[in-house]
Amino acid sequence: MTLPIGYPVESPAELLRPGTGTYQGKFVSLAPVKPDKDVAELFECSNASPEFEQLWTYMPYGPFKSPQVMREQYLDVCASSTDPLFLTVTDKVSGQKRGVVSFLNIVPEHLRLELGHIWYSPLVQRGKVNTEVIYLMLSEAFDRLKYRRVEWKCDALNARSRAAAQRLGFSFEGIFYKHVINKGRNRDTAWLAIMDDDWIKIKPNLERFLYGEEDAFSLTKANRPLLRTLDTGEASQPNA
Repeated sequence: MTLPIGYPVESPAELLRPGTGTYQGKFVSLAPVKPDKDVAELFECSNASPEFEQLWTYMPYGPFKSPQVMREQYLDVCASSTDPLFLTVTDKVSGQKRGVVSFLNIVPEHLRLELGHIWYSPLVQRGKVNTEVIYLMLSEAFDRLKYRRVEWKCDALNARSRAAAQRLGFSFEGIFYKHVINKGRNRDTAWLAIMDDDWIKIKPNLERFLYGEEDAFSLTKANRPLLRTLDTGEASQPNA
């Protein structure tokens, strides 16, 4: 009896990792964390009020009592880490730092990584900042690195994060129950992902939303038909 096995995949000729330089978009730029330079703007846009501090609800750290605490307990750690590889988000309209994102769980030999540790100030949460940040990161993963899979994980109770991921083209894959303990509380983790085959269809929608001239274009509606349903138990197929 012959047992089923997966289809052949060539091993990458070179084990590439996300670039550690600056990523430039029309609305944002991403750059390595520089604690002393970045802390004032990042603290002010994320800890200045109870509304701002809510963005830390589902994060494993924060809010922070002072810029010094934020630098010592968070930004210094970010700057010294290579996985996660943290990047600050600068809003080009204001010229101010408005958040932090990261590439993490980077596994070049299996051509996959995760986007995570993502937070933005409420000052930019309703513009095009989030969309272009993820567009730049997905472009790096799929277009330059030629990875096959990019993951997004969040607290299963974080409805805003799950909706944002699906709007951007990430398909829901399930929940890991009792996955971690976060700030002394249970966290069930929702898993979502984009495959390289998905990216071919999702990328034009992101570009149309970001750089097109249709004010009424809905990225959510455009990407909804592209989202994969939960696994039926069948193995994936090449270029499926």
